[in-house]
Amino acid sequence: MKFSKIKVGLAQYAPVHFNKEATFQKLRGIINNAASQQIKLLTIGETWLSGYPAWLDSSDGIGHWDAPHMKKVYIKMMESSITVPGPETMEIGKLARQHAMGIVIGINERVDKGPGNGTIYNSVLIFNEHGTLAVHHRKLMPTFTEKLLYGVGDGQGLEATAIHGVRIGALICWEHWMPLARQAMHNSGEDIHIALWPNVHEMLQLASRHYAFEGRSYVLAVGQIMKASDVPEEIELTKEFKGQPDKLLLKGGSCIIGPDGKYIIEPIFEKEKLLIAELDISKVYGERMAMDTSGHYSRPDVFKFKVKNKKL
Repeated sequence: MKFSKIKVGLAQYAPVHFNKEATFQKLRGIINNAASQQIKLLTIGETWLSGYPAWLDSSDGIGHWDAPHMKKVYIKMMESSITVPGPETMEIGKLARQHAMGIVIGINERVDKGPGNGTIYNSVLIFNEHGTLAVHHRKLMPTFTEKLLYGVGDGQGLEATAIHGVRIGALICWEHWMPLARQAMHNSGEDIHIALWPNVHEMLQLASRHYAFEGRSYVLAVGQIMKASDVPEEIELTKEFKGQPDKLLLKGGSCIIGPDGKYIIEPIFEKEKLLIAELDISKVYGERMAMDTSGHYSRPDVFKFKVKNKKL
């Protein structure tokens, strides 16, 4: 057995909120820039295409029944979301294949037909270096105010996939607080775990570092940037943000954590940046000498665990 190294990139940027075409144009630039620096695994944050609704926790009146302004905002979300498969996934796959690059991206996923139609899901897509959509996962539970906008996901995609011989998996936001979701991913044999967040603040740094230590895997925790001016005009911001267009609702916090739970790149806040590192996969297995979470340390003779990893 010979373990490989892989060059990874975390893209901490702001999407163009509610503008699918402009966001996708920015995505092309990010991917091409990463390719020019020989990055072989690129990750982008939660619902980055086309924007995380951070205004849910920074405005008033969002939960009023039958509110016309919220209907308008929801329609904008629908229009700027993407289908899977669809033209956007086809192009991301093409770019991944062109650059021999794995791409992990969070999306707002719209379902137009069949079960779930009329619903938006908070989803993550993993494309391998051949351009194949290898993992498609919908967030298991929308968190708190997210329930106003997103549907309940399923177990599809709770598994790692190989990219350049390295096992890659992902969870979305507060799925990292769900012990059984974590165990499902540990059992799938991750070398590198992608933790998609809108904003990697202190408690989410804790969740990301804990995941790395527990799973004995690298963790790429990726956040994004959002200004008050990115909030839809129908939404009235709280006093904290009103009249301050450049004030940040999302501050980034992207970082890279080793399989010992220690930072390789410490959190970067309040600026757009591409974080880059080369990861030595042999270190994953060195750490598993002390604790193999899906091996003997999980005591499969005592505990039984099963995942329904099928689409609803």
